[in-house]
Amino acid sequence: MKITDKTVVQFHYTLKDEAGSEIENSHAGEPLAYLHGYKNMLVGVEKALTGKAAGDKFSVTLQPEEAYGQRQEDAIQRVPVKHLQGLPTPSAKWKPGMTAVVNTDAGQRQVTVLKAGKFMITVDINPPLAGKVLTFDLEVVDVREASAEEIEHGHAHGVGGHQH
Repeated sequence: MKITDKTVVQFHYTLKDEAGSEIENSHAGEPLAYLHGYKNMLVGVEKALTGKAAGDKFSVTLQPEEAYGQRQEDAIQRVPVKHLQGLPTPSAKWKPGMTAVVNTDAGQRQVTVLKAGKFMITVDINPPLAGKVLTFDLEVVDVREASAEEIEHGHAHGVGGHQH
């Protein structure tokens, strides 16, 4: 079966930066699953997967516009410390360079700590990979028709997808 809108795609990936250094990969766990055609995946990855089938392995290099977008130099905000989540231990302190999660009206957002104070933290709200050219090595593991419930909910269910 070919990947088209309203199919659930399971795939493994290796993500590399412009220099070819690995940033992350999915091979240690379950393949990632998503509902194709519902904006649940990076634009460039979804475009590259369209028309592929289980067993296909290939690489795609994405410009920032098709990945995490261009960096916005003015995307700096001061946030109360109590709104940041993700410290490795309860006694740890926020330090520049650390990543945190902040809940926003649009859902959770990953931010990078620029300056840490006692009560306020200055964060960069750009996605950490914004402005970067990225290469994905992709391996399609499975493609299936989405269920009516998945289409209604707008996302994949089950292993690698959303669990209810």
